[in-house]
Amino acid sequence: MIRKLTCTAAFAVAALCSGYAQEETAPMPATPVNHTFTDTRLVNMPSVEVTEKGKLEIRLSQRFGEMLDFKNIGETFFGLETLSDLMLGVEYGAMDNLSVGLSRAKGGGVMADGTAGMRQLLNGSLKYRLVRQAEGGSVPVSVTLSGLASLSTEKKAEGETDVINSYPKFNHRLAYHGQVLVARKFSDRLSVQASGGYTHRNLVPKNDNQGIFSAGAGARVQATKWLGVIADATFPIADTRTTDNGYYPIYGLGLEFKTGCNTFQINLTNATGITETDYIPYNTGQWSNGDFRLGFSLSRTFGFKMKSEEMKE
Repeated sequence: MIRKLTCTAAFAVAALCSGYAQEETAPMPATPVNHTFTDTRLVNMPSVEVTEKGKLEIRLSQRFGEMLDFKNIGETFFGLETLSDLMLGVEYGAMDNLSVGLSRAKGGGVMADGTAGMRQLLNGSLKYRLVRQAEGGSVPVSVTLSGLASLSTEKKAEGETDVINSYPKFNHRLAYHGQVLVARKFSDRLSVQASGGYTHRNLVPKNDNQGIFSAGAGARVQATKWLGVIADATFPIADTRTTDNGYYPIYGLGLEFKTGCNTFQINLTNATGITETDYIPYNTGQWSNGDFRLGFSLSRTFGFKMKSEEMKE
């Protein structure tokens, strides 16, 4: 009897020690990296950040006219009295890694021959974060998919066949953009992002590409506790989107101020349009020639609590 009790106690102690050893050696769960970027957008391109679940982001973006238009400086005052594009939109965090958005943009892109691109754009957007960077190097980067669909509500140009807004069919009013965003937060002061995208327009002029690939890069440097410096560049990849054809890469440089739930940005860019379906296929501004413009963006995030969550608290 004593022998049986001794054996049972020995097995119990062995099992306890084994479980304790496993608990001690079990790897700790990876800690996700927060705030790779302060905002869901850089200057022109979206960032890997998605709107948090249950929160609503309202954004107002504005882009003025060409700053160094010295011939008309008395009329435009460095472009401040003209408006290239204006966008008002909302984005909602539907799930932990999924946000959806709706926006309205004036449209400001111009083709190389001087004719206008798509105008009066109603945009639907979606962002899904596939992978989130974790501390310790177990997950080195964050990866987000971004999609945009634009519908032009512009009045049809009757009797015209060689302009974008001729719109022979309803589906000709549509354009799409898809993008893969990969970013890494190297420190509290530096985050870097790279992207690859594809833009498709249902209606284009003769000898133009309906589909345009693009590559991009962006970065954010935390200068002070409340000030960040952001920059991005997007390069359209198509035979018709070369400098010889009058089209140029899109560059942006800005200052970003974060105060509570508000993020304010002031920037310079050679893009006339704000949305990807506008500035990627229709950018004729050459930064080196002084064809850039002042812009700003203001976003405000609101949080909403469900009644069940309030009762739990």
